[in-house]
Amino acid sequence: MTNDEELLHIDQVIDRLGMRFPELPRESIEQVVHPAHEHFANGKVRDFVPLLVERLARETYAAFGAAHVV
Repeated sequence: MTNDEELLHIDQVIDRLGMRFPELPRESIEQVVHPAHEHFANGKVRDFVPLLVERLARETYAAFGAAHVV
């Protein structure tokens, strides 16, 4: 996966989370997704990074409750 493809997938993660948590503004979702993406910056296998980022973001929302993450 190229860097451009990975960034496209990260944007798709943001879109999916926006559909799952419609009460959250996109900016709030980005504030969770981008640090999650940075968490995996040094990973050598990039193919699963978007999946891992989405999982980490969903767990963040589940742990704190979507309404309280805003």
